[in-house]
Amino acid sequence: MKKLLSLLVLLLILAACGSSSSTNSEREDGCTVLNIYNTGEYIGENTIADFEDEFGVKVNYSLWASNEEMYTKLLGGTSYDLVIPSDYMIGRMIEEGMLQEIDLDKITNFDNLYEGVLNKSYDPDNTYSIPYAFGNVGIVYDKTLVSQSDVESQGWEVLRNSKYAGMIYMYDSERDSFMVALKALGYSMNTESKEEINEAYEWLSELHKVMDPAYVTDEAIDGLIQGEKAMGVMYSGDAAYILSENEDMAYFVPEEGTNIWTDAMVIPANAKCADLAHDFINFALSDEVAEDFSLTVGYSTSNKNVLEEMSGEGGEFAGNEAYLIRTNNSNDEEFVNKESVRQLISELWVKVKNQ
Repeated sequence: MKKLLSLLVLLLILAACGSSSSTNSEREDGCTVLNIYNTGEYIGENTIADFEDEFGVKVNYSLWASNEEMYTKLLGGTSYDLVIPSDYMIGRMIEEGMLQEIDLDKITNFDNLYEGVLNKSYDPDNTYSIPYAFGNVGIVYDKTLVSQSDVESQGWEVLRNSKYAGMIYMYDSERDSFMVALKALGYSMNTESKEEINEAYEWLSELHKVMDPAYVTDEAIDGLIQGEKAMGVMYSGDAAYILSENEDMAYFVPEEGTNIWTDAMVIPANAKCADLAHDFINFALSDEVAEDFSLTVGYSTSNKNVLEEMSGEGGEFAGNEAYLIRTNNSNDEEFVNKESVRQLISELWVKVKNQ
């Protein structure tokens, strides 16, 4: 009888193990490792570990510093299963046949997506990409050091107000910096006019000479929280985090317009574990994982349920003007990939900083 009971217990344990859909042995594709390529600390604190536990696989998580670096690596033949680029780069990768189509039948959490991130110009039917996060670019400033009336009345021009010389961060991004200058001048950030782009170069050159800005990336986050500078150009997600950490900080997006951006999950054409990548995409769209993402990094998730919860009364980002961005300003734009323009502003950006 004792042996029989022991045998029954053993059979129950084996049955339990075999019933899990996440075991490696049950994956038809035989994939045991998912290779993800992403930027910075741009994922929920528990997301990778939770995915590994649920699906019984290993995640290799690699980082890139810019969309252009990521593009170059993939163009060279390096294989990743899942990549999370920005909108303009996704458009370029679609045009060049670098991505495979998403099987929406496998994305059962698709209905969780916020309507505002769907059907964007770079991928109108979400054939190749599933939105991950979105936001805009604005100005974070210290209310104890910078006049609110200056910011609101001058817009992007406040970045050239000599009253604040030596006190600003400029994001070290050619696209975003030229966007700021072009919007300040009343032009489209997607202009192809060399005359307008040269005017933006002169605007940035004057800022460089008068303001002595610090050109940084993620360093600006801690710098603003700790009061090392008074003002900085910032992505809304980073701004939301700063505002949650320092009550003296505020966020303002000029009426002249800004960049509305979307980052999305895509599967490269040469991905070796596309089915597993689909599993991760669907996993990332769940309420629990989307909440982990926003709580960890401060960015607006593409999940509508979490957006509502986080920005609503009692939510983590309730009253935080940087978390849920505006969608009703006709001057706001999305970047459109134009390689000849990118090359030109890249050359001019180097000249701005080397004066």
